[in-house]
Amino acid sequence: MNFDLSDMRAFVAVADLGSFRAAAQALHISQPALSRRVEKLEQAMGFRLFERTTRKVELSAIGRSFVPKARHVLSELENALLGMTDMSDRLRGQVTVACVPSSVPHLLAGAVEAFQRKFPRIRVRLIDETATEILLAVVRSEADFGVSYWGAQEPDLEFQGLVQEPFVLACLPGHPLARKRRVKWAELAQHECVTLPPGTGNRMLIDQALSTVAYPPRWTCEARHVPALLSLIEAGVGVGAVPRFAIRRGQGATLASVRLVEPEVTRTIGVIKRRARPLMPAAQAFHDLLVASHRASSAQARPLP
Repeated sequence: MNFDLSDMRAFVAVADLGSFRAAAQALHISQPALSRRVEKLEQAMGFRLFERTTRKVELSAIGRSFVPKARHVLSELENALLGMTDMSDRLRGQVTVACVPSSVPHLLAGAVEAFQRKFPRIRVRLIDETATEILLAVVRSEADFGVSYWGAQEPDLEFQGLVQEPFVLACLPGHPLARKRRVKWAELAQHECVTLPPGTGNRMLIDQALSTVAYPPRWTCEARHVPALLSLIEAGVGVGAVPRFAIRRGQGATLASVRLVEPEVTRTIGVIKRRARPLMPAAQAFHDLLVASHRASSAQARPLP
């Protein structure tokens, strides 16, 4: 048959993303070039793989049955290449990971560095976003997989926990609470507090955990993202509860962090990916390296049993 692997990759990309435009962007080619590749594959096979209208693109019945076979062929080929050490410097491609920002310095940065040493021509793209946006990126195939604390309850996703990360109190070093080894949540009612808005993942975890606290914190200011919240705390607007990974430690640290208790609120950071859809080999290789490097490192948060 007169087609090549680039034609098959184009077909799988359109099938995954449901859009010729999005697939062309993901493959870093023009949309007309992508269309020619798909048409070439259709002509070689003798049937239409997609039903096209002016509003949307859908797989045909034959196209739906062909998708898993095409993925298998591409997966087998890339697995063979990835298994050949002497060819690792010739491999090309891109792995896209959607992640919560605080996971970058503590989980992803070291894994990216090690992965690029092993596969120097495979690019790694990080999408640092909120937990909700990460779920959407994974579901829509805009990311190969995600690193987040949200997704364990989603029926179409698999969640593999890596670490439990506690929420801590962030405050200026000169604040009275900074001198304590631990602070009860009820004590925050006596101080100006900043927080994330209702409906965000972190706020939902906190509100659920504090539902039985007699005197919960009085929030006086909200910011949508944790970095903005930390900026408010650094400016002296108030104190706030943030994930432990979010606070810079050691040299260059501008904030103190104090353990929050009664109750201790934690979130589980893990890898989320689409259920029953195997990762492409390059993404699987990065996934495996990330998990292995985490287990081998002395992470600040305690590992899951």
